[in-house]
Amino acid sequence: MKEQIEVGQRAPAFSLPDNNGRRVNLSDFLGRVNLVVYFYPKDESYGCTKEACSFRDSYQVFKEAGAEVIGISPDDVASHQAFAANHKLPFILLSDKDRAVGDKYGVGKSVGVIPGRKTFVIDKQGIIRLIFSSQLNFAKHVEKALKTLKAL
Repeated sequence: MKEQIEVGQRAPAFSLPDNNGRRVNLSDFLGRVNLVVYFYPKDESYGCTKEACSFRDSYQVFKEAGAEVIGISPDDVASHQAFAANHKLPFILLSDKDRAVGDKYGVGKSVGVIPGRKTFVIDKQGIIRLIFSSQLNFAKHVEKALKTLKAL
């Protein structure tokens, strides 16, 4: 069931396999770096590729702003490996096959069928500082996240 979460709340914990099959937990980052966690529908689809490449092209700016980027979709580890290699993605991709983490973050579905596209900025203390949702404005996810990080 989809939760409703808001800016100012503690980010829900997660533990998911990355594109190398290693478990990644929210707690791995708390106290160390801010996080940009973005949920997207599908590896190699037009919009998701545009969005991932936008995050890739700004990755150094995110690092300089003290943040790590994590992409999460329902695709499996093998799909994430191929997607990351194909587009030279320097950041972590996590597999949320049953969409349990997406549901905890209130991602839901767009038009009732397509997994949602939502970006969260989570500060070092684990507090959500931005929730941005746009199914079609891919580059705006990067722009909003960077603006929020610079204000922290």
